[in-house]
Amino acid sequence: MPSPLADKLPELRLVHVDYGDVDAVRLVAEVQAEYVVRYGSQDDSPLLPLDFVAPAGAFFVGYLGDRAVATGAWRRSDVVVGGVERTAEIKRMYVAASARGQGLARRVLQHLEESAAAAGYEALVLETGIKQPEAIALYESSGYVGVPGFGHYRGSPLSRCFAKVLAHP
Repeated sequence: MPSPLADKLPELRLVHVDYGDVDAVRLVAEVQAEYVVRYGSQDDSPLLPLDFVAPAGAFFVGYLGDRAVATGAWRRSDVVVGGVERTAEIKRMYVAASARGQGLARRVLQHLEESAAAAGYEALVLETGIKQPEAIALYESSGYVGVPGFGHYRGSPLSRCFAKVLAHP
């Protein structure tokens, strides 16, 4: 029997899309604008559209009704987590300001974990910034633990990196 809380959550429909999908592009532009406000510049970590093509990765847009309000993606990573070599990196986690406070980010994160595990990945890694305390709280409350910096932002004092070993069915 579903919990009463589950009945009150809005239905988020997550759709696998190409990185160049019009809704994905619009939402990525929104998150980049938010980075400018928080950090003074856009995220300039290198990304290629092919990073998000199976089996190397996946990109999702979340919809409330017909309104695109969230994104989340993962791509193959070379970061080793506790001896686990088959890892993927979370990228472009974002919920539009108008849709925040409804638990959507947690649902996007869960979907990323499930889809990466289904694709054979054993752990997820991610980088976020210290000026995104809500993101850090989400990741920590979802079982992610701090790991040494990696990739483009390795050594950045504004960056925090996290990892989680995934449960496989």
